[in-house]
Amino acid sequence: MSLLSNGIRSLLTANFEHGVINPRFDPFPLVRLFNPMGRAVWLASELYADGDTLYGLADLGFGSPELGIFSLREIEAIDLPLGMRIARDLVFTTRHRLSVWTEAARLAGSIPDAAALLDRLTREDPAAIRLLPR
Repeated sequence: MSLLSNGIRSLLTANFEHGVINPRFDPFPLVRLFNPMGRAVWLASELYADGDTLYGLADLGFGSPELGIFSLREIEAIDLPLGMRIARDLVFTTRHRLSVWTEAARLAGSIPDAAALLDRLTREDPAAIRLLPR
């Protein structure tokens, strides 16, 4: 079973195509994949034409989130204990572009901690998000 619906695939592919035309494109992450038994999280903003290569922010839970590419097939093939698998956060939405997530994750040390940081910043002072270095 694929983690991505056809609709999400279309949106991710459209972001990829827009990024090819405009290299300065800073998309919103559209998908959050996560390990339900650990701290690994992937925020994907683009899907390459091969239908497998995702682009976004990856955090395997070791304190060093990285911006880059990762394989959807490899993520879908991960077998977790108790028969569990990597899951997609079906209610994930964000008001922050990938560059903001990347800086927040680097500052905080992880994507989950970045989510808390971004939430706190935007709740306390919505303009404070501009203070994150880019």
